[in-house]
Amino acid sequence: MVQEVFKQLLEAEQQAEAIVDAAQAERDGMIAAAHEEARHAEAQFEAHLPALRADHLQAARERAARTVSDLNQHNSERQHELRQLAQLHEQTALDAALSLLFDPGKG
Repeated sequence: MVQEVFKQLLEAEQQAEAIVDAAQAERDGMIAAAHEEARHAEAQFEAHLPALRADHLQAARERAARTVSDLNQHNSERQHELRQLAQLHEQTALDAALSLLFDPGKG
């Protein structure tokens, strides 16, 4: 009878060990699958990096082009303003210059 109990205990221990071994094997498989999935995700990310960089570079170029265009527009407007001021004061400057030339004692 004691021998039968020991035999049952031994069988139960063997079954428990088999369950533990199976669980460890399943855990190892899950870890390996997770590592492989992570490597795959990293490889996909790295494969998309050139496209991401190109998109950001294109956006930066577009912003730079808009900035240059805005600066050119501003400079053109300022040049136009300066020309208008020059035309506005041109006659006064000519009158003053002629006055100095023809009547130097008056200036």
